[in-house]
Amino acid sequence: MADKDADVQKIKELIRIMKENDLVKIDIRHGEDYISLQRAQPQQPGIMGPVLASLPGVGSPIVVPQTSSGGHAGAPGKREELLEIKSPIVGTLYVAPSPDSEPFVDIGSHVDPQTVVCIVEAMKVMNEIKAEVSGTIMEKAAANGQAVEYGQILFRVRPD
Repeated sequence: MADKDADVQKIKELIRIMKENDLVKIDIRHGEDYISLQRAQPQQPGIMGPVLASLPGVGSPIVVPQTSSGGHAGAPGKREELLEIKSPIVGTLYVAPSPDSEPFVDIGSHVDPQTVVCIVEAMKVMNEIKAEVSGTIMEKAAANGQAVEYGQILFRVRPD
């Protein structure tokens, strides 16, 4: 029982970190242990959906209701005609599947919501980042091998 209590405490600490940093999703792998936490997008200002957590050997997911201390303001200075593809996690940006490969996309490339535009490596896990929009890549806002932050703009896309 003490191990389950320790796991629940770790989950609560991760939820606290998510709230403080306004993170929507965290995936952590440590050895054979894996945890994935994801908050739903706000449905009304100030209200967050539940956080779902799962750990091996702990049983079914734990659901913890969350509230937000404030709403999300629009990004100041955002280019209205271009959509932004942002990093969903902190990590290292890679624009190609391997050093000797062609980039996933270039300026002028057409993308659809399922198009992989880059990889962000976080904790030795390669996370494929999809465009999630349809349009044409107009700008690369981050360089290959660059450290990127959560929410940092990676590409700007002119929508179809």
